[in-house]
Amino acid sequence: MLAINALCVSVLWSQAPATKPAQLSVHWEELTAADFKDGIGKAQGTCLLPFGIMEKHGPHLPLGNDLLNVRYVALNAAQQEYAIVFPEYYFGQIFEAKHEPGTVAYTRGLQLQLLQETTDEMARNGCKKIIIVNGHGGNNSLLPFFAQSQLEAPHDYVVYVLGITRAGPGEPKHKSNPATDMHAGESETSLSMIARPDLVHLDRAAQESGADQGRLKGLPEGLYTGIWWYARFPNHYAGEGAVASRELGDFEAKTWINGVVQAIRAVKADSESLRLQNEFSERSKDPLKTPQ
Repeated sequence: MLAINALCVSVLWSQAPATKPAQLSVHWEELTAADFKDGIGKAQGTCLLPFGIMEKHGPHLPLGNDLLNVRYVALNAAQQEYAIVFPEYYFGQIFEAKHEPGTVAYTRGLQLQLLQETTDEMARNGCKKIIIVNGHGGNNSLLPFFAQSQLEAPHDYVVYVLGITRAGPGEPKHKSNPATDMHAGESETSLSMIARPDLVHLDRAAQESGADQGRLKGLPEGLYTGIWWYARFPNHYAGEGAVASRELGDFEAKTWINGVVQAIRAVKADSESLRLQNEFSERSKDPLKTPQ
């Protein structure tokens, strides 16, 4: 009887379906050390650094809206074209919102130092191609400058910066003025209705004005001053969030995700940037030897 039972168990075991190997997570923080090594290989050294912020988003969206949206996009893109996604990062430029509750504005020196040390550490762990996926308009000057500053010293990795790509063919018609749809307005609110609908309070969107106050109209175009945003949008709200729709949000989410996917694929195939970066570093050591 024991022999028969053993035989039955053996037959059942042999017929049991093979367990599929666990799929590697795209989340840096979810990987074991061994899985991280495998992930770096699978990603071909390509990692994403989704960059958000902590700031007011009108009266109806959460403080971390940029972070939530950019991570939603980056994580979905990395699942389509594998890359490792760095944990939550929100240490950027947001001085223009310091007058609003919940804003976390780090000093300019710390912003650059922390970002440099973060990318250095990512590279030390095998991320030789780092795509900073920007989700915050206030970083639009900071991040290109950071990427440019990588030429200050030699690096064995390349930093790429990717902005928000939400517009494209087939885009649903907007109900508000695109010229002032800049912050917590129709577009951003629509995207949030896809990424985190539980945190969108559409009924509050009209409680404050997101209209352009135009308080520096006397200055000529092209003349920049840091107070420009506060002069135009003192409520830290630009646009009309109340007219947002899931239709527009779905389009913008898919468009942005596809843009990140295409960037990951292009970066994986790119070997020229690092080669040129190395060539530049060598020539910079003795510029008098550079052919003229």
